[in-house]
Amino acid sequence: MVPLLTTSGRKLMRKLLIALACTLLTSGAAATETWDMATPYPDFEFHTRNIRQFAQDVSDLSGKKLEIKVHSGQSLIRHPEIKNAIRGRQIPVGEFLMARLANEHPIYELDALPFFASSYSEALALWEAQRDFVQQHLGKQGLRVLFAVPWPPQGLFTKQEVTEVDQLKGLRFRTYNTVTERMARQIGMVPTQTEATEMATAFITGRIDAMMTSPSGGAKNKAWDWSTHFYHVQAWLPKNLIVVNQRVFDGLDKDVQEAVMQAAAKAEKRGWEMSEIDTKEGVDLLVQGGMKGITPSAELVKGFKEVGKTLTDEWLQNAGEEGKAVVDAYEKKLTGNGAQ
Repeated sequence: MVPLLTTSGRKLMRKLLIALACTLLTSGAAATETWDMATPYPDFEFHTRNIRQFAQDVSDLSGKKLEIKVHSGQSLIRHPEIKNAIRGRQIPVGEFLMARLANEHPIYELDALPFFASSYSEALALWEAQRDFVQQHLGKQGLRVLFAVPWPPQGLFTKQEVTEVDQLKGLRFRTYNTVTERMARQIGMVPTQTEATEMATAFITGRIDAMMTSPSGGAKNKAWDWSTHFYHVQAWLPKNLIVVNQRVFDGLDKDVQEAVMQAAAKAEKRGWEMSEIDTKEGVDLLVQGGMKGITPSAELVKGFKEVGKTLTDEWLQNAGEEGKAVVDAYEKKLTGNGAQ
């Protein structure tokens, strides 16, 4: 016969059960880790939408062992500070424009070099050639590349028909960094520093006569209200990097690490597809808005390619042997992939 518990025994049993329940609840809570992720872009940008899907995929693939809270629109950390915030473990993961690191090493600037890789197939070949070098340099700072996604290719907006590069000489051209300034001077245009928020006003007031931005960027700013011609020259496709702190990543369980990398691979593939869709939709909107031009002449493309070669040669002088190795690897990728 099983002896009945005394009143004090029952109280002790209740305490033990409560303690056990608390332990189980605490263990369950500890199994879920939450990361804050910073991105400088607003929610409507396809990059941010892709990031949010990445966060959802991480949650699903990890069995909710890791949750990522996305902070968009520079709401958590300003764009220029995101990389160092990840490095200093203020946040474990974030997104930023790779070309912003050009002052650290020329290799980060290559995808923003005009007319070097000027189509999606070329941009992908460049990333395949460039990725290990980028990881090597960021790895020295305790960072790990998860994936990269390009912005739509940059196109030429003007207030006049342009069929060859020489017709751009003397025009006031919007510049916003050293690369665009070098390109403007190489062509014979007048570099005019102009922020993205000032594009329309600068065109209307005559402060600039030409600029380069993506088709979707032009469409969002209703370029047909202040310019007349758009040429889809695909000058360059700059990439965003999504980077994690290596120590924080190493602290995850192996299965969670695998979940993060699987989600990253999906996000990279999806992001490139979203970028191409964004480009097509942007071009379609420009056509609907009444923009002329669209397909550049063979002579204009040839002239821009010559400008690109000069800028690439200048870049190679600064990038040294490592830069040459990346360019060589890229050219081999082009030959192997048949990129156009």
